[in-house]
Amino acid sequence: MPTAEGRSDAASDHVLARLTTLDRFLPIWIGIAMAIGLLLGRALPGIRDVLDAIRVGETSLPIALGLLMMMYPVLAKVRYEDMSHVTGDRRLLWSSLVLNWLIGPALMFALAWLFLPDQPEYRTGLIVIGLARCIAMVLIWNELACGDREAAALLVAINSLFQILAYALLGTFYLRILPGWLGLDAQSVHFSTTDITRAVLIFLGIPLVAGYLTRRIGLRAKGITWYEQTFIPRISPWALYGLLFTIVVMFALQGAAITAAPLTVVRVALPLLAYFAIMWGAAFFLGTRVGLPYPKTATLAFTAAGNNFELAIAVAIGVWGVTSGQALAGVVGPLIEVPALVTLVYVSLWLRRRTAH
Repeated sequence: MPTAEGRSDAASDHVLARLTTLDRFLPIWIGIAMAIGLLLGRALPGIRDVLDAIRVGETSLPIALGLLMMMYPVLAKVRYEDMSHVTGDRRLLWSSLVLNWLIGPALMFALAWLFLPDQPEYRTGLIVIGLARCIAMVLIWNELACGDREAAALLVAINSLFQILAYALLGTFYLRILPGWLGLDAQSVHFSTTDITRAVLIFLGIPLVAGYLTRRIGLRAKGITWYEQTFIPRISPWALYGLLFTIVVMFALQGAAITAAPLTVVRVALPLLAYFAIMWGAAFFLGTRVGLPYPKTATLAFTAAGNNFELAIAVAIGVWGVTSGQALAGVVGPLIEVPALVTLVYVSLWLRRRTAH
């Protein structure tokens, strides 16, 4: 019978192999989408007029459809039914709420002002990312790190509902109220709470309702085995297709600005790397201190470190437009998140092996 150490070694040896091809090479696909977008922008200078022909609020219809396509498969995966019969560990629940909704946004706010004090658009984009708590890729990282699957499903469901209720209010607090209290210059950040609320309701509310109804109807009609093993694998790639379509369009429209300041991507990436490392380390330390077993500690760490970049991109586009620096900062997020969190999966499994001795 294999030992805990043997199982951990095997898991760490096959982390990348256990990712799907789409997920494993996500940074490459994003890079290709960026390149295609830049080439399209040069070849088709009239692309903006085509995209703006039909609009939903401030967002062109093709981009809006791409954003909704990006969100729906993610929210169809959430196990909403787990919330109705949870007898979970209160230490895990309260630790997650504190990390996700108090520490995480505050940390991203601090890092955004520290690294980008002279770039209000990119700084705002980072803060928007910090408010969007992870509900998608975290399930993959949690599985690879041998975390608690049911606990992750619960925390993802809670984060989904919290974002509907609290995102716009927190956005107003961190973008307008808190900078005023601290004497920071927030005059260059133009938005309204109504704009953020509308974007969240459209790009999270609609796919959330659709995902919930899809799951309820699918489980009742076909059962959980068919839903989890047949239906979800069929629709999951569409989230990536929606993301890549959005990136192609954004870079087609922002090509001149991006090529004029290529170091922008690096400046946005640095605070993101710091954020992932600090949040994951703090969550893992907290989980260990409050006495959570390794599977729940790993779940706490990855749900705290990850972010919902799909929502952040949707909000940035819906509020500030597809050519905004806020939207560009959102796109840099998944480019950095995948290699960073894959690395943290290895770290997590190494810590698991050490505690097994």
